[in-house]
This record gives sequence, structure tokens and C-alpha cells, in this order.
Amino acid sequence: MPHRTALPNRPQLPTGWKRFLARLPILLFRCGLGWIFGGRLLLLHHTGRVTGLDRRVVLELVEYEPDDGSWVVASGFGPRAAWYRNLRAEPKTLIEVGRRRHAVTAHFVAPDEGAEIMDRYAHRHPRTARRLCAFMGIPSTGPDTGFREAGRSIPFVRLSPAPGPGRDATETRPHRAS
Repeated sequence: MPHRTALPNRPQLPTGWKRFLARLPILLFRCGLGWIFGGRLLLLHHTGRVTGLDRRVVLELVEYEPDDGSWVVASGFGPRAAWYRNLRAEPKTLIEVGRRRHAVTAHFVAPDEGAEIMDRYAHRHPRTARRLCAFMGIPSTGPDTGFREAGRSIPFVRLSPAPGPGRDATETRPHRAS
């Protein structure tokens, strides 16, 4: 994959009460309440690349492709986010969307495809796209070129259904820790 432009203004990871609030949706998914997010968020299970333990993170669903049944998520904290690096090490994993679990394989999107994804996202959610770019310190100068440029620097991941009978995961990996 081509190297993405390093952006010095990436936001800091949340700490304290902001971290608690950011992780609250994980608890809601664990209680079976993932459906309340209306398909805008998904719970990604990933394996710690150092510890081998099961980890979880809730991410915004950037795009769903009904043709191939894949989901696209973005790493707003860049390629150094723990979940992103963990997927690089072990791309086969599990996601939860609403009340359903799906076995998936992570595919890392090239910058040009990321530009297309961000352009489509900005047309569906213009205010959110502007706020997202501002939060991440990415300039979005114009309605088209600015978002496309931002999309080239955001690491996107396509989560494709894992091969096998059916798309729903009937069993999950052992949950050793969170």
C-alpha cells in the first residue's frame, strides 16, 4: 500500500472522562443494544498484536456496499491507532452491526480509493465531513477537491465478509480480555 502523508495535527487520543464516553458504546453493544445506533456504528473485535488478547472498539460506519456485503471504516487517529495496527497484524476478525455478528477480513484501502470514499461520504454527510476534517486537522478547502485530498490521507479499511457458508458468524472468538 502506498505511504499516506503524515499529518502532524492528528488529534490526541481521549483520556479521562472523554475516553469513558468514547468507550461507552462498547458497553451498549455488549448489552445487546447495538441496534440503537441505527447502523451508523459497528463494534470491531480485534486481536492485540502483542498480547494476543481480544480487544474491541466502536467505529463509525463510513460506507456499506450491498453488492459485496462489505463495510468501510476509517481511522480518524491515523495509521498509529491500535485497532488499525492490530488489523494489519491479523486481518481476519469479527464485527457486530446492530444485533448481528459477521466474520470479516480487513482490506486496507489505497489512497485514491480513499479519496472516492471520502467524496461519497461528504456528499451524504456534508456537515459531519467538515467537522471530521477539522477535528483531524485535515484541510478540506472545497466541496470536492478538499474532501478528496482529505480522503487520500485518512486510512480506510474495507471489512469484507469472510468466505464460508453464510455471512453471519455463529460463533465468536474467545473473549479473554477487553
